[in-house]
Amino acid sequence: MLLDTASLYFRAYFGVPESVKSPDGQPVNAVRGLLDFIARLVQDHRPDQLVACMDADWRPQWRVDLIPSYKTHRVAEESTEGEEEIPDTLAPQVPVIEQVLDALGIARIGVPGYEADDVIGSLTARATGPVEIVTGDRDLFQLVDDAREITVLYPVKGVGSAQRTDDGVLLEKYGVTGASYADLAALRGDPSDGLPGVKGVGEKTASQLLREYGDLAAVRAAALDPASRLTPARRKNLLEGSAYLDVAPKVVRVAVDVPLPAVDATLPREPLDPMTLEELSARWGLGGSLERLLGVLAGA
Repeated sequence: MLLDTASLYFRAYFGVPESVKSPDGQPVNAVRGLLDFIARLVQDHRPDQLVACMDADWRPQWRVDLIPSYKTHRVAEESTEGEEEIPDTLAPQVPVIEQVLDALGIARIGVPGYEADDVIGSLTARATGPVEIVTGDRDLFQLVDDAREITVLYPVKGVGSAQRTDDGVLLEKYGVTGASYADLAALRGDPSDGLPGVKGVGEKTASQLLREYGDLAAVRAAALDPASRLTPARRKNLLEGSAYLDVAPKVVRVAVDVPLPAVDATLPREPLDPMTLEELSARWGLGGSLERLLGVLAGA
């Protein structure tokens, strides 16, 4: 099981009231919410291995070099170094989350120059057995692969009601399988990531084009072929979007060759560092959330 950790702690932050605080009055809603999420996921899905994948670089320069608008709207206004805009009461909780995961012995991987998505893609590429990816980010649908038993658990109302996304679900909802989802995302674009897409090509049109021509390369070839069945307007838009389509696939596709550190991803039955964990629990008032997770891990 691979966790898109930032996706989950953002969801926890907005789903758990800020009134959940440490003994000295600091919000710990994201910390406790994430611990509850992990407990529920382990309880429901019983993974043998678990990795918390981190955004060591949420907006890698190599992606920005290709598409300068990439995630621009998420950069904090007062930032001089391109830091992500994070709610003031969430930012201090992230180091606490990292410390708690480390004390628990839950494997945590972030690689400089890469997003958590890239870590997930690289771990998935190396996997020899079934993989469950937990994320609220549709971009990772591109990794779904029924033949390799790779699915995405996509929280609907919460991780307890996560949609198990396989190729069949993608075909029903988007008209493409995981293998074609990155092509669809490139054509459609994504305002939340600053990706403009091709003018006039929304999700339905992108899906139609990929079903008719097979992949993005074939769609672009059809745009160059006067004999193809493309309408004049669609052909014009695809040709005008050529510069974007030259680089969009590399930006949209997750990296699968990230240099990953060696970690033991085995799900811990007991804390790696119980003394530190006890100190963190007392300092931050982790209470029932941590106790529930420890109970689930002990019985896993």
